[in-house]
Amino acid sequence: MDMNNGSFTTDFILLGFSDRPQIERIISGVVFIFYVVTLVGNTTIILVSYLDTQLHTPMYFFLSNLSFLDLCYATSIIPQMLVNLWGPTKSITYAGCVLQFFFALDLGATECLLLAVMAYDRYAAVCQPLHYTVIMHPQLCQKMVLTAWLGGLGSALILCSLTLKLPRCGHWEVDNFFCEMPALIKMACVHSKVMEIIVFALGVIFLLVPLSLILISYAVITQAVVRIKSAARWSKVLNTCGSHLTVVTLFYGTLIYMYMKPQNRSSQDEGKYLTLFYTIITPTLNPLIYTLRNKDVKSAVKRILCVEKWSAKS
Repeated sequence: MDMNNGSFTTDFILLGFSDRPQIERIISGVVFIFYVVTLVGNTTIILVSYLDTQLHTPMYFFLSNLSFLDLCYATSIIPQMLVNLWGPTKSITYAGCVLQFFFALDLGATECLLLAVMAYDRYAAVCQPLHYTVIMHPQLCQKMVLTAWLGGLGSALILCSLTLKLPRCGHWEVDNFFCEMPALIKMACVHSKVMEIIVFALGVIFLLVPLSLILISYAVITQAVVRIKSAARWSKVLNTCGSHLTVVTLFYGTLIYMYMKPQNRSSQDEGKYLTLFYTIITPTLNPLIYTLRNKDVKSAVKRILCVEKWSAKS
């Protein structure tokens, strides 16, 4: 068996929080609850956006894609994590680790681009309201979403292939609760300057550039909001934009801290808890942030429920 780069028959050991067994049960319970909320919340947004014709708009088309991303992202990580937390075995197969690693990169990068697309949609809605339907026509929305998905796929293929080629010299213990790039890079027994440069370059492309575009969009939106005379419209703009900006802050803040700094500058526990935040908590908070502050979604849910009740009675 080749132990340099691992064998297809070799299981990786996900150390996770095994050094603190007293909190594993607590973490597993919290994670399970968050996962259930993630499934219910994001599925609700997707179904409501599809079933209610009044939500067939660019904003909810993008929001449905975001919810689908969060569902896939959480599902690629949490079930395996719960199995490891509940049982004595902390292993994951080589194939499982590769798939988990690939999907985490793919979906994470796609979400970075999709959040930037959603910021442009908000800019068009607030700053160009009379031309909004012309600017954000369905073909453009579909092309932007497709670009985000393909961009995430391309970055995942590059980083996944390069990371897996790094020699591990017999190391098979991943110091995290899932196969994430920083943890896998730390397993390598050589330092790759080329890998570091590529990771930084892709971090700029998928983190800093989209974030810069989002901030520019909201700077222009802020100027437009100041000139709004209608209190009702001003409140609606703040609610929709505020929800998106909250999601951006939570998601980008932790990712930039994890991926855009030298890997040796964070403690192992700090990295685990930050990873726990953007892989477990953020996908749960996204639907709550959008639904609790969004009257359109609440009204759509009521309309759907009323139609179902009326159909059942008739």
